[in-house]
Amino acid sequence: MASCTESLQFPQTSQWSGTEQTEHWYALQTRVHRERVVEQRLQERGMATFLPMVTEVHRWSDRKKTVQLPLFNSYLFVKIAPSKVDRLRVLCVDGVFSFVGPRGEGIPIPEAQIEAVRALVAGQLPWSTHPFLKIGQRVRVRSGALQGVEGILVSRTGESSLVISVDAIQRSMAVRIEGYEVEAA
Repeated sequence: MASCTESLQFPQTSQWSGTEQTEHWYALQTRVHRERVVEQRLQERGMATFLPMVTEVHRWSDRKKTVQLPLFNSYLFVKIAPSKVDRLRVLCVDGVFSFVGPRGEGIPIPEAQIEAVRALVAGQLPWSTHPFLKIGQRVRVRSGALQGVEGILVSRTGESSLVISVDAIQRSMAVRIEGYEVEAA
């Protein structure tokens, strides 16, 4: 069986006629523990990649070792034009499952979000992973005076609030939850 690169001949970007498309960042899902290999192969093909890495100390009964691990297991980012040719060039790399998004086509990721992750990882500031919470999602307060209270997460003028509703009477109230730890309900 011929490999993807043997069976498909891709024109170089400079040989491709037509209008130039703006490049965007896309997330790729990879095989487990293959993020670095996929990143290297994409870079060999001339593509810009971003694989955020974190340093962790792993402890065993007899020793400690500092290791570099991907921040997001089985994911990395690639910057390409949203063309079928570029998508195929990425998908033909061994270890790539798909683009993250509907029908595996990928969703462009804003440059600001990529730069925010870069700054956080490079800044050596104390941080921790957190479950993804989206505005409009039902959440539960984990600690403090509101522990156990559930509601909808909203944001108004940059401040997060928890909206608590009484469905039967169709009334709601909002409380600021800055400083409270919340989780998906």
